[in-house]
Amino acid sequence: MKHLTIRYQRATDARRFLEIRSHPDFIPFAPKPKTLKRERAWLRQTADKRRKNLQHSFTILWKTKVVGGVGLKVDQHRKYIGEIGYFVDRDHWGKGIATAAVRLLEEVAVHKLGIKRLEILTLQGNEASKRVALKCGYFREGIQRGKQLHNGRYHDVTVFAKVRRTSPSSSPPRSLNQ
Repeated sequence: MKHLTIRYQRATDARRFLEIRSHPDFIPFAPKPKTLKRERAWLRQTADKRRKNLQHSFTILWKTKVVGGVGLKVDQHRKYIGEIGYFVDRDHWGKGIATAAVRLLEEVAVHKLGIKRLEILTLQGNEASKRVALKCGYFREGIQRGKQLHNGRYHDVTVFAKVRRTSPSSSPPRSLNQ
């Protein structure tokens, strides 16, 4: 996708992220900050999490506009496994943005971080997110019962995975604006 890039998240993304994640159609996988102050505080932690190889969080840009986020949580017991998550502004749904952002993140995960197994977990009923996983070549592995706390209840998630055979030292990521 020609005009789509990702870059590391910044505290200055907070207002736009809060706006995107506050839309009533937004289905949060993780608890969402309720105030701009909390969103900024969360974003200020991303550089430290990246240094510790816990989580690598990126902002999705369409041309120069912030349209979402994509990130990778590194399994701390098996550092070759990473879980991908993403969100996109409601006004940009259905345009292939999440799919393209996941593909860019995969390059970082595999070539820069040495991740071999990538996972995407989707809440039951989130068909759009399932389509992203399938379009990116992930295989449906099954259901994890009661895995995700959402709106005060535990929900089942569908697990999608892709195992990469590429060497972590092969080539640098393509479109990462840092």
